[in-house]
Amino acid sequence: MKAKASAALQALPEGVLRPADYERHARAALPPQAWDYFSAHAGDGHTARANAAAWDAIALLPRVLRDLRGVDTRTELLGRSLPWPVLVAPMALQRLAHPDGERAMALAASALGAGFVLGSQASMSIESVAAAFEPAAGRGPFWFQLYLLPDRGATMALVRRAEAAGCEALVLTVDAAVRTARRLQLPPGVGTVNLPDDACPPGSLQELLARAPTWDDVAWLRSQTRLPLLLKGVLHPADAREAVRQGVDGLIVSNHGGRVLDGAAATAAALPGIVDAVAGSVPLVVDGGIRQGTDVLKALALGARAVLVGRPVLWGLATAGAAGAAHVLRLLRDELELAMAQCGAGSLAELSRDVLQADSHRV
Repeated sequence: MKAKASAALQALPEGVLRPADYERHARAALPPQAWDYFSAHAGDGHTARANAAAWDAIALLPRVLRDLRGVDTRTELLGRSLPWPVLVAPMALQRLAHPDGERAMALAASALGAGFVLGSQASMSIESVAAAFEPAAGRGPFWFQLYLLPDRGATMALVRRAEAAGCEALVLTVDAAVRTARRLQLPPGVGTVNLPDDACPPGSLQELLARAPTWDDVAWLRSQTRLPLLLKGVLHPADAREAVRQGVDGLIVSNHGGRVLDGAAATAAALPGIVDAVAGSVPLVVDGGIRQGTDVLKALALGARAVLVGRPVLWGLATAGAAGAAHVLRLLRDELELAMAQCGAGSLAELSRDVLQADSHRV
């Protein structure tokens, strides 16, 4: 075991000081088609770029000379204690990034106390990934992300498998019912192994629109499972209020990483309006452009309970497998703790918009 750990550490690239440093290593490691797939964006990429720029535009107001002994990153989410407020976002086809794919990502998340959201378009089975995300003291939650498929029976088959595998919540993605198809020639042995071959039949735009999910489908899914249900892809305050009326358990403020609608609001800009709309009635999670620990702190100060991190950990996975993904998470946690200390916050509960420069978050 020690030999394997030592070999994994030796595989880490030199000169990596922050999560973003892994991007260039991942680009060098990935085949061009895989790089293009993972780094893709809708349209001209305005929203993808705006996500990171919006976090950068928020200015912090550090506090000084405060008692910071025992900085504490713990938080509560859906009735569960989290060691720190970061979960790995659902990302498809991770075996394109590394042969160990989602299992390696789950192992990294479990080892670093981060949560893990397994995507329904994963390239490894729900059951095998669940086995890698072993129950252990101090690990984060294990959630399952799904789309509402045209066949409700196929949707429920996924839900039941997720329940049986020990997933602790369902994350329903609601912002990608209609989107531009991406042409991707998958290598032999790699595919969306949890989905039936006919899960998403092709059709004209009108046919796709006719079978796009509605709030009635959300209500149906809510009635079919006892697992907490979060909606992922909410940007408009009116949709947030409707979700609360529908009885969902949480919301993920997301624009799909800028991969669906170019020109959609950056998540940092949308988050305050969603916070105000739900007024604490459900917990909020946010993703999109979060690249460093200060971004995590800003999201929490704006009112999110936790964040999802996607591409940075994927770049770590592509570069050095589970060790690379774990290193990204370790760097993020170290950066968050340092940022908390510099802002005078001994716990996450002490973070509020008071640590943000007035109006800098209204980007």
